[in-house]
Amino acid sequence: MSRYQSFFSKTEVVFGAGMLDRLNAYRGQKVAIVTDAFMAKSGALDRVRAHLTGSECFVYDEAIPEPPIETVSKGAGLLADFEPDAIVALGGGSAIDAAKAILAVVREVKPQLTIQFVAIPTTSGTGSEVTSYAVISDPANNRKFPLVSNSLIPDVAILDPEFVRTAPANVTADTGMDVITHAIEALASSRSSYCSDALAAKALSLAFESLPAAFKNGDDLEARAEMHQASCMAGMAFNSAGLGLNHGLAHAIGGQFHVAHGRLNAMLLPLVIEYNAGLSEGAAFCEKTADVYARAATSLGLRFPSIKMGVWALIHAIERLNAQFNIPATLRGQGIDMNAYAHSEQTLVKATFADACTATNPRKPVAQDLVRLLRRLGG
Repeated sequence: MSRYQSFFSKTEVVFGAGMLDRLNAYRGQKVAIVTDAFMAKSGALDRVRAHLTGSECFVYDEAIPEPPIETVSKGAGLLADFEPDAIVALGGGSAIDAAKAILAVVREVKPQLTIQFVAIPTTSGTGSEVTSYAVISDPANNRKFPLVSNSLIPDVAILDPEFVRTAPANVTADTGMDVITHAIEALASSRSSYCSDALAAKALSLAFESLPAAFKNGDDLEARAEMHQASCMAGMAFNSAGLGLNHGLAHAIGGQFHVAHGRLNAMLLPLVIEYNAGLSEGAAFCEKTADVYARAATSLGLRFPSIKMGVWALIHAIERLNAQFNIPATLRGQGIDMNAYAHSEQTLVKATFADACTATNPRKPVAQDLVRLLRRLGG
């Protein structure tokens, strides 16, 4: 039986003038807002609540980066008692992921509730506002694990660049490189389709063009809006196509050493592209995957005489972006303890193989492949 393909998009994506007016639909209802302490104090929360006149609002502002199980458990208990008609997630990928996990638990313990789910991202990176994925951490065991279910996909995503305007330059860079990684991995995924390719390709070209401008000037709302939409499109693409080894490794390393997820993806991306294309010394050339990367390079306006040179052109373009954004090439350069890193090698290999993202990588790695990649990343 041949493998079938499908493309599914559930979320209403709202962008343009007067975006927050979409929240007027929930006036007079019970609305729970999941956010973090910074958003609660920055004025962003007040902007949201101003569009919920007449609603009974409950705010859970304890979302933190890499949301741990404890945060999810506490939030789920509070929101289950509140019994909301709608949950609004306000924040970066971590706040949205926390809201997803909380929503899943509330629906489990209160199945009689019909809860609308709205996501308002305040970073342009994860695409979590349109995906079925949430990444939760288990600090006690130094690991991250993904939740994957179509029930986690938000019903509405509100893409307002004003919410991203104050993101610091380093956060803009790290999250923006996450967008680029999402797009490239979706293009190369073993589960890609014409639909996911179209979204990924547009996201990639938008991000390459707009990320340097947003990094240089956070008040450039045109660049911010384009990055927000690139992030969303890349999210739609990988939600359908899947990701790959880049994310499998990043999740494993991030769970142990707590480097920003987007930064890890940026550091890994040149190495993983080289590996997947079979350009590493002694490797067999993977023409099909290399052609995907070369086509991506062409779409970015890069010129080269052969497929192999096209892959190298893409790799070098990514390396130039990383250098522009002050993202180091190695974990040693990031200040990671190399002794601890070396001792964790086999743990990282096992975690990478166990990660769902690794399953759709275009080249199937063996343990020694991962060891080589980990050592190159270490520096």
